[in-house]
Amino acid sequence: MPRRTTRQRTTISQFLSRAGDFRTAQQIHEQLRASGESIGLATVYRTLQSMAESGEVDVVRTADGESAYRRCATTGHHHHLRCRRCGRTEEIMARAVESWAATIAAEHGFTDVSHDVELYGLCAPCSAHAAAIH
Repeated sequence: MPRRTTRQRTTISQFLSRAGDFRTAQQIHEQLRASGESIGLATVYRTLQSMAESGEVDVVRTADGESAYRRCATTGHHHHLRCRRCGRTEEIMARAVESWAATIAAEHGFTDVSHDVELYGLCAPCSAHAAAIH
């Protein structure tokens, strides 16, 4: 069933198209309110969940376990490599991960398996900055 296009959904979608990086529902809500949008936090949460379920946005967990959302440039199944310091995110295709997941599932008799893999580290500029202060 097609999703109903609401003003709030359009507003959130446009915001995510401009944002570029992962943002939590609270961050999105705060930034929309600061720009003059009249939108409730519960509406932001519901809309983001709906967009994630339909594949319009990707979801990752922050270090404190909160969901963060982003409209990715890559369509289809992919993973993310995220900087723990600045949040820079690279979309990656990981054939080795796909092969490993399929092998593990088959070894245990599982079918219709899905997975999420998020890699965290320090990007080159943050690594250089960390090295410079130590």
